[in-house]
Amino acid sequence: MPPMRAVLVVNPKATTTSERSRDVLVRALRSEVDLSVRYTRRRGHAVALAREAAAEGVDLVVTLGGDGTVNEVVNGLMTADPPKLGDDTSMAERLPALATVPGGSTNVFARAVGLPREWPEATSMILEGLRLGRSRTVGLGRADDRYFTFCAGFGLDAAVIHRVEQARRKGRVSTPTLYLRSIMNQYFLASDRRHPAISLERPGEQAEGELATVIIQNTAPWTYLGDREVNPNPAASFDLGLDVLALRQLRVASTTRTVTQFLSRRPDPRGRQVLRLHDTPEFTLVSSRPQAFQLDGDYLGEREKVRFTSVPAALRVIC
Repeated sequence: MPPMRAVLVVNPKATTTSERSRDVLVRALRSEVDLSVRYTRRRGHAVALAREAAAEGVDLVVTLGGDGTVNEVVNGLMTADPPKLGDDTSMAERLPALATVPGGSTNVFARAVGLPREWPEATSMILEGLRLGRSRTVGLGRADDRYFTFCAGFGLDAAVIHRVEQARRKGRVSTPTLYLRSIMNQYFLASDRRHPAISLERPGEQAEGELATVIIQNTAPWTYLGDREVNPNPAASFDLGLDVLALRQLRVASTTRTVTQFLSRRPDPRGRQVLRLHDTPEFTLVSSRPQAFQLDGDYLGEREKVRFTSVPAALRVIC
């Protein structure tokens, strides 16, 4: 039986790997699969590389990078035209499987599917999964025409990510301290906290208006601060629809209470200022003024309207 064909998509700017570690990874993968290595050259390039790999009919696409690289590869796979395997074959079976070697600063998706935080241990687990034929099929989220794996944000959290990205472009290292400082600066210095502008609309339901900021999750946790999980929607799952947490206001006392609930060991955010939705198949966010928008921790500019849908059983993941 011929070996599995695989493509490794490498972000050479990944923050936690070196050229030497990449060489070790390539040798390890080549012990199990027929491997081609392709490097990203610019933002968005991994989309094209993954789409090409799927069109070539490879069995597996492996990422080495952070959550942004994973997001791009997933978007490339989900918009690819893979070789047909029969009319009764699901999309997840038609597409290459995905394996994610953590190489970024947080690596939420890799950790959410159960991989270790460090790349050598994660690689060992992926190789074991390949030998044993172990995988799981996960659902995705979709925002307009773009897919996401674990989270989206509309409002404050996306604006914070924009601040973090600006700091990193100036040479700052991505750390929990940088994120916390960015949160405080955005909240106190830049947010229009007194005039909630967002509405959430669902088919057949009354709209929820005057929302200040919205977090969407496709799994839990939402993110990590170091080793600590941050869980606005702790029941979110790859096996269900989307979970939503929205804040109706951003007053200091109520917001502090809600953030404390996110960070507790048994998170269960509640209160008059909190709107939560679980296992939601689709909804649309509409704002009377432009809002910062992010997917999987990447800032994508400002939007006034975004339609979100759940995409069940979309992709096979080796883990």
